Amino acid sequence: MAVKTITIDLEAYELLADQKKEGESFSQVIKRRLRPKPSLEDLLRTIRKSDLSEKALRDITSVSKVLRKEKLRERR
Repeated sequence: MAVKTITIDLEAYELLADQKKEGESFSQVIKRRLRPKPSLEDLLRTIRKSDLSEKALRDITSVSKVLRKEKLRERR
């Protein structure tokens, strides 16, 4: 595995170290914290590929629509 050395100031190091879980490397912390989170659409696409019943898929879609509406209301 290729590696790169970076320089960060002490404050940045302490912030990063505070996020580190036991046994976790700094690279793992950075990836965990900075990797884009899947969207609801990504989740639904994954669920649709599963063996769930049509009713379960409709229920999940309905719940996701409600959650989106609530999130939009919170932003206003």
